[in-house]
Amino acid sequence: MLSFKDDFCLAPGSYLLNHSVGRPLKDAQQAFAQQFFAPWQGSSREPWQDWLQIIERFNQGLAKLFNGRVEEFCPQVNLSSALTKLVMSLERLNQQHTVVLMSEIDFPSMGFSLKKALPEGCELRFIPKSLDITDAQVWQAHITADIDLVFVSHVYSNTGQQAPLDEIISTAKSKKVLTLIDVAQSAGIVPLDLQALQPDFLIGSSVKWLCGGPGSAYLWVNSMHIDHCQPKDVGWFSHENPFEFDIHDFRYHPTALKFWGGTPSIAPYAIAAHSIAYFANIGSSKLREHNQWLIDIVAEQLGEAFVSPLQESRRSGTMILDFGAKQQKVLAALQLANVSVDLRSEGIRVSPHIYNDITDIENLISVIKGE
Repeated sequence: MLSFKDDFCLAPGSYLLNHSVGRPLKDAQQAFAQQFFAPWQGSSREPWQDWLQIIERFNQGLAKLFNGRVEEFCPQVNLSSALTKLVMSLERLNQQHTVVLMSEIDFPSMGFSLKKALPEGCELRFIPKSLDITDAQVWQAHITADIDLVFVSHVYSNTGQQAPLDEIISTAKSKKVLTLIDVAQSAGIVPLDLQALQPDFLIGSSVKWLCGGPGSAYLWVNSMHIDHCQPKDVGWFSHENPFEFDIHDFRYHPTALKFWGGTPSIAPYAIAAHSIAYFANIGSSKLREHNQWLIDIVAEQLGEAFVSPLQESRRSGTMILDFGAKQQKVLAALQLANVSVDLRSEGIRVSPHIYNDITDIENLISVIKGE
């Protein structure tokens, strides 16, 4: 199976916190210096044209990773900002009695953003957390004709569950409901083909499985919607020609870059573009195969403590372990053994990446069984 330990900055121990922050590539610092600082060091001219090539590489990497079009991607500072910009840009979501559907187990930041971005009088409707979010019938029952947008997390961070995207999008299309996919927890580790899936919108980040650090999120807009989006939060980089400098003439950029806004950050994208290209070349399918192989070993060894889905099509790249009354004792033992995991409402979260191997998993299991 895959093993790429030598390519990454890894401290002693077993790092299994990739659902939180992925480890950087060893050559990330060198790549950053070459892309971000070299334009200053090698020339006396201003560096914008060189820096904009970084953004182009960032979008190209995303297009390859997700099988999308470069012009459909736009860099964003974070998912909350991307979501707010998108909601405010759509006429359909700025009418009285707009209804948006999401799950109670979505990341809270997404709910906060939607509540503030939607006009007063709109409804944020929730699928109860008691229902099985991996069951297509649950979604089909809740996606009704009065809904304007369904917000779907590709996978859920606290439960290790994967949403049935194909069925959700098919149902939404049949009811003329818009779809927005959140891939923050799945990008890089769960394959997603935008050309095949054809959602309406997607938001994601680079900090987790893509190992690109914070500050390098992105918004994807299906080409059929780009012309209809009218962002309110704009700036000179939302302009068709950012360097035109005519205060009396604003024209939206003809691509998803209309969502870019004012003077952009460049540094985070230099790091992320390098990392995304690395993973895009390997391919999400290979990453998924390795990840699921390691998860299967834990599921077999730890039995009832494995509370995330056993069926591969219903689970994410993260496994959830619940040891009941022994939970804190197991967590303390893992920390003492320098096995990096964390604890949330449903249990201990463990996420193996391509730089994790059978030794990391055997170490994890050995410590747990020792308690």
